[in-house]
Amino acid sequence: MKNPIIFQNIPCTLVTGFLGAGKTTVINQLLASKPDDERWALLINEFGRIGIDGALLASSQDNTLEQKNIAIREVSGGCICCTSQLSLQIAISRLLSEHHPQRLLIEPTGLAHPRELILQLSAPHWQTALKMNAVITVLSGEQWQQIKYRDHDGFQAHVRDADVLIINRYTQLDTSEKQALVEWITKLNSQVKIIWAASGLTAPEITDSSDVHSSDKFVANKLVADAYSSTLNDQLNRHSSIISNQRKISISNPKKSMIGLQSPASSLTTVLSSSSSTDETEAQANTDSDLPYRYHEEQQDFQLAGWRLPAHYILNADDLQNWLLALPNWQRIKGVVHTSDGWMQINFNPGSLTTRTIDPQTDSRLEIILQLDNTVDTATEKSETENGAKASSVLIDWEECDRELMALVI
Repeated sequence: MKNPIIFQNIPCTLVTGFLGAGKTTVINQLLASKPDDERWALLINEFGRIGIDGALLASSQDNTLEQKNIAIREVSGGCICCTSQLSLQIAISRLLSEHHPQRLLIEPTGLAHPRELILQLSAPHWQTALKMNAVITVLSGEQWQQIKYRDHDGFQAHVRDADVLIINRYTQLDTSEKQALVEWITKLNSQVKIIWAASGLTAPEITDSSDVHSSDKFVANKLVADAYSSTLNDQLNRHSSIISNQRKISISNPKKSMIGLQSPASSLTTVLSSSSSTDETEAQANTDSDLPYRYHEEQQDFQLAGWRLPAHYILNADDLQNWLLALPNWQRIKGVVHTSDGWMQINFNPGSLTTRTIDPQTDSRLEIILQLDNTVDTATEKSETENGAKASSVLIDWEECDRELMALVI
């Protein structure tokens, strides 16, 4: 029998944020700063069954993940904060045992309540294995401007349980709105460190060395971007007061903190040898012989649907975008799709529509999250009714959606 593998004090960082906040961008920035001689691992929790974030992150890296010593594992099919603590234990344990990372990043789904995940990772079960650093939370200024987000308990929960708050997509806010945002944050979490992201800054391409103004602007933007990157990286080693305080509570109430956990004698090493329930969702979404594949379901206050299509299916790029944007009450659309414009990465939320070309993939993947109308505020619901929109649960005919999507194949 092999000796058990003991993991101790692996630096671990949670990167949280509401659906569409921009977590993937921040994680990409962190991964880009990884020292070449270090091994990192990333655990992504997908709300739906089809893994998209892993492909998005992989396609955004200049070199292959293996060359950069980055291991990615996805847990799909629900929130690891709510569904099962065992799935979280299995996923982390496998990453640690198979890849022996020197740092672990965890990205929970944007629909998760971070407090539940913090409770799990604060249990005695993890206190020697993981060195939990600051909880980094991403907040979109565009989302905050909308009352349906600002007053949403799930949106506020991410701010309450943050050690560091990265604010992005704020360029449209004027000075008074920025001040109002800071005051709103302070009421929820007076101890949080606020960092204004520099991702919106774009340095102009210098085509003429005699253009002093462009050169000065380029240098200024680069200095700001470099300072932001340095500040962001510093948070990876910052102490987490949120998790530290919770761990003190867990130690003082051991019986409560162990609810749902295995006994210490059957902790990490035992989990490694057990069958993984997370593999069931991976198998459902990775049966190449069954493509094309589609699922739809309801979770919490949302409808989810996803498709996997063979790589040789080419969809008309313009028609696909128009079809996606016409879906009712969509909150998030992600995909890596083979289109008439080549392989495209799709990343849509109500405040941002992003597409970019990527390297060819093994298959096309598309996933959408629709908000059920009973969760939309009265003003929004009235406006949508006036525009002829109906509740997504009434309007969506998934078989018709399949036919419409297949009609886009050229």
